Amino acid sequence: MVEKGDDRSLSTLSTPMALLARFAVVSDLHIALPHTVWDSPSRFHLVEVSIPAFEQILDHLEQVGIDFLLLPGDLVQHGERENHEWLIRRLEQLSYPVYVVPGNHDVIRQGGCDRTISLDEFILMYQNFGYSDPSRPYYHHKILDGLHLIGLNSNGFEPNGDPLYTGWLDPEQLDWLDQQLAQLTDQLTLVMLHHNALEHLPRQASSPMGQRYMVKNASDLTQRLQTANLPVMFTGHLHVQDIAQADQLYEVTTGSLVSYPHPYRICELTTANDAHCLDITSHRIEAVPDWPTLQATSQQWMGDRSFPFMMKLLTSSPLYLSPVEAEQYAPALRDFWATIAAGDARFDFSELPPQLQRYLHSFSALDTDGQPRYIDNDATLWLQTH
Repeated sequence: MVEKGDDRSLSTLSTPMALLARFAVVSDLHIALPHTVWDSPSRFHLVEVSIPAFEQILDHLEQVGIDFLLLPGDLVQHGERENHEWLIRRLEQLSYPVYVVPGNHDVIRQGGCDRTISLDEFILMYQNFGYSDPSRPYYHHKILDGLHLIGLNSNGFEPNGDPLYTGWLDPEQLDWLDQQLAQLTDQLTLVMLHHNALEHLPRQASSPMGQRYMVKNASDLTQRLQTANLPVMFTGHLHVQDIAQADQLYEVTTGSLVSYPHPYRICELTTANDAHCLDITSHRIEAVPDWPTLQATSQQWMGDRSFPFMMKLLTSSPLYLSPVEAEQYAPALRDFWATIAAGDARFDFSELPPQLQRYLHSFSALDTDGQPRYIDNDATLWLQTH
């Protein structure tokens, strides 16, 4: 992978790169009609900006001209049928294809209820947005000549229909995936799911705070993709801007439309001979009606609600600070999560004890050697398919 502005790999190509596709990624929309907005003073999500922010993005995408749009889950606030219905009507008006996968807030119980939809209903309602086969909540599409998409369902449920705490890919889905991968040898294929399959935070898979955002059996997926030379996944759920890498497999997770920094991504896939390049540019919603200073207001909103989160982080593994110690340091960290959410984090807490400094610094945007690597928002990825 090379960072944006680094053309060393481009200079080695004898054939100019040709545009294969331009597409956008908008994640965790949490669409909420005004009368459905939760009245909770402690909520992190500014769902009241979901619709005007989404409309602003759609206006921009119309100007840019895209081939398709990816929505990696949490399409609505909390499973509400009428919010799903609004979103579907809006997506049907677009001139380009849209592909979705369910997030944990889209189907809050497997069987649904009068107010919320079931997983089976999700498939039927979004049949024009990926789900051409109503018998399963995952799909494979040939989007364009030379480009495929696999949409997976990472929502798992208990026998009584309650959602699992973590993401989960069931054995039947993995068997189906094996069949698809056998057909996709040396073909560029994007993978989309809601939960993370690669770690975007230190010790995310084992942390009590981080593991809920991950697929519990993530290795069952990543090993399959690496063996099949599928190079990139698009995820959401974590509400941060981050790009993670494991060997030649990348995971691009996109922050939420309704929380700081209200981002979305525009991506260009180019190709020459057997080389594929994914160029990613991130954008932010700066303001919407009634929210003229959205970025500053949203960052403050997150900081104002950060104290319980930071207390849990400081008193949990591996720090295990006492509550008294944690209360001493937590106020200095009010913008810690907002900085992570923005991507390309750079932390320097020189005023804090060395052990705490080292741990917090590990959340910075670093490569495997511990050196700064700022690729979370804008990046150029070279995708290996064989």
